[in-house]
Amino acid sequence: MNVYSTRLGSALLWCVAAAALSTAARADVITDWNATTQTVLVAKGHQGPPGYAFVHVPMYDAVNAIDGRYSVFAVRPASGAPWASKDAAAATAAYKVLLGAYPDQDVAVLAPAYAASLAAIPDGAAKTKGIEIGEQVAVAWLALRAGDGREAVVPYVFQQPAPGVYQRTPPAFPNALAPWLAVMRPFAMTSPAQFRAPGPPDLTSYLYAQDVAFTQALGAANSTERSPEETEIARFYTESPTTFFSHNLRDFAATKNLGVSGNARLFAQVFVTAADSMIACWDSKYYYNFWRPVTAITTDIDDGNPATVRDATWTPLATTPPHPEYPAGHGCVSTGYAEALKHFFGSPHLDVTLTSSVAGSVPHVFDNTNKMIDEIIVARVAGGMHFQTSIEDGSTIGKKVGHLVARNYFRPVKKD
Repeated sequence: MNVYSTRLGSALLWCVAAAALSTAARADVITDWNATTQTVLVAKGHQGPPGYAFVHVPMYDAVNAIDGRYSVFAVRPASGAPWASKDAAAATAAYKVLLGAYPDQDVAVLAPAYAASLAAIPDGAAKTKGIEIGEQVAVAWLALRAGDGREAVVPYVFQQPAPGVYQRTPPAFPNALAPWLAVMRPFAMTSPAQFRAPGPPDLTSYLYAQDVAFTQALGAANSTERSPEETEIARFYTESPTTFFSHNLRDFAATKNLGVSGNARLFAQVFVTAADSMIACWDSKYYYNFWRPVTAITTDIDDGNPATVRDATWTPLATTPPHPEYPAGHGCVSTGYAEALKHFFGSPHLDVTLTSSVAGSVPHVFDNTNKMIDEIIVARVAGGMHFQTSIEDGSTIGKKVGHLVARNYFRPVKKD
């Protein structure tokens, strides 16, 4: 076994499903509006997790105002009613929040979706009260999140080339991606910097040289070290996070039959965790502004480390995203996703199937959320986009955020 296989450890403990996922389970208002939110975010070209959290929190609070089983996240309406329609409350909260944020999407997407949701609910006092609760939560939530920095214009100026400094990566993306995420007001954390990563290895260190050699060998487009399975893993996770996490959570929820209340809580907890993991990650990314492997390996800038070997012809298997390397975004967000599932169900021992829209992908089946985390480490190194330390430190952020959210939010309410 070579050094690269040794470092992979247990990360290749994954299996491929033999058949496509079943779609027999029925959708509900929560999953329907998750899909509608996805449509809007894709149309606007916006980043996923914060956009989903922005919608799922008011849906949760609206449903919880009726159900009353869990702690309020942000908004308690003036009056709840246990007999009100949870479907009407959730649909109205989602519609009004999305309408407030994306009014240009109303005619084509939002109004038809809302009309369909309401048409499925019998007319009467329960429906009317549910609509009232959803409106109250949406209005209060929009006021609370006003000026939170989501999708704000935050300038970023590329620094002059220097050892370790992030530079534009092929194919010459003109701008760095979403610097606003580094300063956005979080949903559960106290600040974006609450879980700031410790920083990338010193350029002259043995760890840095090891990181470079590992990615250089395993992540090259023409790598002879990477197995076909590792190649598929790398490509699998290149689907946009805006769609990847939402459709996979909908598929997972369909196997659990949690009902409207359960799904409202599940989707809110998962996306609050994923959103804050992403915010914390971007805080660290733009704080350290560290260069990508495609720059570190090919540059003629001396990094001061005699153990690294320059290769001007090196290219990664996957296109490098246009934001600083450290820490890895998927390490943060995928771990946050996995940790939220673990905390929600009280165990890492969950059967989870992930699918990807990337051509040639097959379903990945896990029986433990920790194996999902192990696999993302393989994916980002094998794709040539990241160094292993970056992914591991990003994963630590996701774990910390997942613990924070589970400890302080979405908690069962003790009944007298």
